[in-house]
Amino acid sequence: MKKVILTGDRPTGKLHLGHYVGSLRRRVELQDAGDYERMFVFMADVQALTDNADNPEKIRQNIINVALDYLAAGLDPSKCILFIQSQIPELAELTTYLMNLITVSRVQRNPTVKTEIKMRNFEANIPLGFFCYPVSQAADITLFKATTVPAGEDQEPMLEVTRELVNRFNNTYGEVLVEPYIMLPENVTARRLPGTDGKEKMSKSLGNCIYLSDSADEVWQKVRSMYTDPLHLNVSDPGHVEGNAVFTYLDAFSTDADFQQFWPEYQNLEELKDHYRRGGLGDMKCKKFLNQVLNQFLEPMRQRRHEFEQDIPEIYNILRRGTEQAREVAVQTMDEVRQAMRIDYFNDAELIAQQAEAFRSK
Repeated sequence: MKKVILTGDRPTGKLHLGHYVGSLRRRVELQDAGDYERMFVFMADVQALTDNADNPEKIRQNIINVALDYLAAGLDPSKCILFIQSQIPELAELTTYLMNLITVSRVQRNPTVKTEIKMRNFEANIPLGFFCYPVSQAADITLFKATTVPAGEDQEPMLEVTRELVNRFNNTYGEVLVEPYIMLPENVTARRLPGTDGKEKMSKSLGNCIYLSDSADEVWQKVRSMYTDPLHLNVSDPGHVEGNAVFTYLDAFSTDADFQQFWPEYQNLEELKDHYRRGGLGDMKCKKFLNQVLNQFLEPMRQRRHEFEQDIPEIYNILRRGTEQAREVAVQTMDEVRQAMRIDYFNDAELIAQQAEAFRSK
């Protein structure tokens, strides 16, 4: 079986550090490793419209922001296929067919859906498109026969739905679709990077993000106000690193080389954690170190993004070429899907001959 990666993001704004540790960093590594035959990375504008239907301009404007973040982070259109979801009409068709293979109650049990509905205050009035986006996501994955989906652990329930739909389709119609598996970030502590306010998830809607394109000053403003240990009131107090956003970010981004460069008093993060736990180490010193680590990490991306911003028409050309490549694969898969479902009427010579004979014999 061919090894294929598919992953993407909703273009509702610029990408943030949560996107990076959750999947973007791994995408670049996988792309460069060359172990997969194909890699698809897409902008999920159809899914973004499920809760932004009254503001399509927001999605339209942010397509370019996400594309710039992809390229700045190191995604290479010569090594992966970058495309826009809405420009692949076969995705809508496959979504419709898959909807017939899952119940409303099954979607309702999905914990990711429950969380998203609560976060967006949709409890009383859930847009049908939003409610069905697990099926749309399954179509995204299966249309390109992806074997691997790099994502954060919050997406595992969505992949479970996809696998169920693949098995239901193949058992009903024949072996066409491929069962995908999630590829979680290797850094366990960073699988779900918290927001700067310490809340469980970094989210644009919660305003607790550090964006990949933030300036050095913006990063410092956000790090300076970051949630730490509410019981660490005095420098002399013992501190807790568990649930402390500053240390979670250091887990995700700091290296021994950062300590050598910025804080040689400590050899590594474990030494810093031990001191914080004992007491005698202030939060502001830790925040200043984190600020240096993050800005050194982000600066090359800022520079690359600035370079790409100088030729926006070419960014759209990259997306157009990638979408054309993706469409070729989508058309082939849908031909196989229709044939398996026996709805490829005009290509079914046997059906036409049988019907012709049946009516002749009357």
